Amino acid sequence: MSDDPEVILENKKIRTLRLLVDSAGLWLSRENLTREECWELVERVKQWAVLLFPGREDTFDLIYLPRFRRIIEERYPLH
Repeated sequence: MSDDPEVILENKKIRTLRLLVDSAGLWLSRENLTREECWELVERVKQWAVLLFPGREDTFDLIYLPRFRRIIEERYPLH
């Protein structure tokens, strides 16, 4: 493992984002939320992700948004 402070900080930010995403996924799949509350939670996680990794909104949308969408659609189908 590197002693480089930048690498250490980057790894810490990655772990933090992973924890946020995993926790949000659990909330979405287990708590009794409305669809609107679900999407509000996803938006808050995205805001945190952008704070951790400025300018990477597209990466969040590409990697995490499909995961959240799948959980929400399975739990709260529109039909």
